[in-house]
Amino acid sequence: MRDVEYTFAVARIRVLEKHLLSDDDISAMISLKDVPAVVAYLLDRGWGDGSQQDPDRLLAAEASKTLDLMRELKVDPEIFRILTYPRYFHNLKAAIKELCTEVRVAGAYYELEDFGRERLLELLREKDYRALPEDMQKVAAEAYETMASTQDGQICDLMVDRACLDAMMEIGRKNGSSLIRAYEEMTVAVTDIRIAYRAARTGKSLRFLREGLAECDSISVSALADAASRGSEELLTFLRGAGYGQAADAIEEGPSAFDRWCDNRLIETLKPQKTNTISVGPLVAYYLAKENEIKSVRILLTAKANGFPEEAIRGRVREMYG
Repeated sequence: MRDVEYTFAVARIRVLEKHLLSDDDISAMISLKDVPAVVAYLLDRGWGDGSQQDPDRLLAAEASKTLDLMRELKVDPEIFRILTYPRYFHNLKAAIKELCTEVRVAGAYYELEDFGRERLLELLREKDYRALPEDMQKVAAEAYETMASTQDGQICDLMVDRACLDAMMEIGRKNGSSLIRAYEEMTVAVTDIRIAYRAARTGKSLRFLREGLAECDSISVSALADAASRGSEELLTFLRGAGYGQAADAIEEGPSAFDRWCDNRLIETLKPQKTNTISVGPLVAYYLAKENEIKSVRILLTAKANGFPEEAIRGRVREMYG
């Protein structure tokens, strides 16, 4: 779809943006007594279809509603593919692990019409990798064989996540949308830093890092891998010198603060779309903002269910787009 053809869709998004959760909404929900009170707050804000009382069903309904909206607005299929691609790779990981360990984990899969649990398990059992998207075929075969022989879920995750990042970068570079290019670049950079941080904390080897980090334009992954392999202090020094001082500060504050920084950095990439009026950018930004919103609500609900104090919850929830 050409940019001019998105004019009506953008107008629709501008109306819907007014109903996104704000930082004040998040603060209000943190102050509520318990999970049922938070669910009631969300239902009053129009979440789901107004009937879901179970938190997991409410979150799933809101995610499904957002996907349906993107289809209704006729987002270009290639862009729609970019938005949902991480879910495809996630389901691939879940299916490989289930087959190799014979353990089914409740809630492990995203609900995807063409790439759900049963379909994936069937393809992997038959080793029909050619039926998968082209940029999944090689990693599916390699990750399945590795998981089957080693039972090492972490290596499986690393292989599939790296393939996902590589695919996203390639799509972003080919796509005409400046937002897609910027978001995919920042997604890969932030994920690389996340992998490096966790590897530094657990003493992973340089080889592990080189296999797990995906190339991007805003950070040298070879230098990042080298720094992380030498420990957390070297990683922090490198990040500050590479323009990611805020990431280093968040790492020093703790894991929750760092995870929050990662997601907030991605949201900052989206905010310029609030003044865009004719391209697909605002639609993409809205979808990703809803993904962030749902993630923050899930964190908040989980924290409430486990009796976390308000201050601890505030340190975990993400910055809102609305």
